[in-house]
Amino acid sequence: MTLVEALATYRKKDSIEKIFHSLKNEIEIKPLRVWSDASIYGAILVGFIAHLFISLMRYEFDELKHKSTKFIKKSLLNLTVTVDYMKSYTKNFIYANFDPMNTLILRGKQGIT
Repeated sequence: MTLVEALATYRKKDSIEKIFHSLKNEIEIKPLRVWSDASIYGAILVGFIAHLFISLMRYEFDELKHKSTKFIKKSLLNLTVTVDYMKSYTKNFIYANFDPMNTLILRGKQGIT
């Protein structure tokens, strides 16, 4: 193995370790050693989808680029949305527990109504 190949391999390993560290400590998937194979695959898939979602939010909003995954997750967990189904078959969405971060995410590019 050349030095360039060794460095490339090391960088890939480091990236993978950081992702798994984030899955365990920020996304908070539980210890994988006690689960069945199907449960492990499912937990990792859900964890990677959560990471993808947060990465897309960071890409979309400059204000979130340097925010921790843990803080973004906490902000979204605090947000509550109540859906009130009206007799006329319409839905009324009632949002509560706003903070600046989840407000930014909800408003997005088009804004909430």
